[in-house]
Amino acid sequence: MCLIAVGWKAHPQLALAIVANRDEYHARPSAPAAPWTEAPHIVGGRDLREGGGWLALDAARGRLAAVTNFRTAHPPQAARSRGHLVRDFLLADAGAGDYAERLSAQADAYRPFNLLLWDGRELVRLTNRPVATWTRLMPGLHAVANGPFDRDEAKSRRVTGALRDWLLHYDARREAVIDPLLAALADERPAADGELPADGMGAELERFLSPPFIRDARYGTRASSVVLVETSGRALFFERRFGPDGVAAGDTRLILHLPCAAPAASLAPGVPA
Repeated sequence: MCLIAVGWKAHPQLALAIVANRDEYHARPSAPAAPWTEAPHIVGGRDLREGGGWLALDAARGRLAAVTNFRTAHPPQAARSRGHLVRDFLLADAGAGDYAERLSAQADAYRPFNLLLWDGRELVRLTNRPVATWTRLMPGLHAVANGPFDRDEAKSRRVTGALRDWLLHYDARREAVIDPLLAALADERPAADGELPADGMGAELERFLSPPFIRDARYGTRASSVVLVETSGRALFFERRFGPDGVAAGDTRLILHLPCAAPAASLAPGVPA
């Protein structure tokens, strides 16, 4: 997954809102969002090559994990799959902070990553680049793509801005209309050359990777996801999948019931993304 915008206690009726795109090679096999065979209370997509995931929610215990790769010019090859970070947290019993503290000691064993962990009480971010560090997130709006957390990046600003605007009109008493969020995730406009991140990949590749939605025959956006967890415990898990060249390949929409989440604050201005 290469773009995540998150609203953490950013609305009085929503404990958590996740808006995310997963970018991957189209040839890599994966399964649509669904209950996991070994743990049916966990819902999310699965990487069929390594057995991990990129975004998944434990409905029974109120836990969520999401991961993006941290883009580097020369990533290590003989390292553990990032998808195992999502799987292992959701199958564990430790809280998000305790798990992040424990994981920090062995974070270098994984391919470069950004990780979000939520346990119903706190939201934690963890990365292993440039060194292993973790922190508890403050309430508000945050974003992460393939670089540092909350980096000022064009695609992150667009999607986080759309989430901020959407939250202003959210009301849990009505069925959530998530079309504006999906439209933001479907934005194919590349960043201006002056806004391209300097990740050592070269301007042409940086430009190709700069929009929220990447359309290509070989590599591109494979799934757009929206996860909304109300303070009542009711949750929406939505996934829209895409094949090569961005051809739509199906939707999954699930309504889940989690343990009641921690109360949210009033709409927070958030952290610029």
